[in-house]
Amino acid sequence: MSTLQAPQAPGPSALHASLARPRLPRWAPAGLGLIVIGLAALLLVLGVGFGGSVALGALTYLVLLPTWSAVVEGSRAAVDRLVTSLVWGAFAVAMIPLVWLLWTAIDRGSSTINLEFLTFEMRNVIGDMQGGIYHALIGTLLVTLTAAVISVPIGVFTAIYVVEYGKKNRLSRLVTFLVDVMTGIPSIVAGLFALALFVLLVDPAYRSGFAGSVALSLLMIPTVVRSTEEMLRLVPEDLREASYALGVPKWRTITKVVLPTAFGGIVTGVVLAVSRVIGETAPLLIVAGVADSVNTNVFSERMQTLPVFIYYQYGLATDKGRAYAWGGALVLILLVMLLNLGARVIGRIFAPKKG
Repeated sequence: MSTLQAPQAPGPSALHASLARPRLPRWAPAGLGLIVIGLAALLLVLGVGFGGSVALGALTYLVLLPTWSAVVEGSRAAVDRLVTSLVWGAFAVAMIPLVWLLWTAIDRGSSTINLEFLTFEMRNVIGDMQGGIYHALIGTLLVTLTAAVISVPIGVFTAIYVVEYGKKNRLSRLVTFLVDVMTGIPSIVAGLFALALFVLLVDPAYRSGFAGSVALSLLMIPTVVRSTEEMLRLVPEDLREASYALGVPKWRTITKVVLPTAFGGIVTGVVLAVSRVIGETAPLLIVAGVADSVNTNVFSERMQTLPVFIYYQYGLATDKGRAYAWGGALVLILLVMLLNLGARVIGRIFAPKKG
């Protein structure tokens, strides 16, 4: 008499083979990219043009890679590779103007920068005599520092009120609305406001670095408020409640728990605000004026800044003026880069410890 045997379950290897699909080799995207680059180079030789060759090469890559993936891996993997290629393509397009700007500034401004250019001023400089940006560099640092001294306390305290005390009451909503409105104020309007303010309060002919700092602070405050507000909202509510449970008053909870936790993000927001205004030209041209020598008193006399220096030097329409303008632009870019690097270092130092 025959016996019936139960069917055996498939082993792990057979189950894995039935669930897994073939994959493209790891070198497939890079290899296809090299082929497309060669095709774009061929089109460029044939006279299609640089822009057309790049566009046709990118379109070819976006068509070939998902099609190859769909044949080998299936539709889901093909869609994933298509979206990944689009993201990388968008990143490359976004990097083009940045790299182009840096390359142009370095190419045209690096030959101008030397010790004399950084340590000389433009007082009594005529023709091809050596001059420099020392007075504009000092003026930029003083005006921006004064604007930060005005803006940071106002912005941080406003954000603390909106997040910690306002709790979306009517005044808090009004403050948030006004901050959003101030974010879109053109810089020339801020300069005209500062000019009208000091014309009424001091003298119609009053021009100083402090007036420029007031104009820049109008542009800085909204950025500081919004960035600080977002950082304070990221602090977990459990930290506040734990502090309250221990009997700590609200003001001490804010100063000892909330602000130290959000300090790294607040510093980053402040540096972003400084980077946003350090290159402003219009308000400083109106209220800070133009000078050819060093002025360290922000409350008296006109004060030169790097953006205004670049504007006037390029307006001279001479070879020396254009060279000095590009040199000043490169120094300004380096200042912004140093500010951002410093913000990242400070953020890492004061970031809350994990683990």
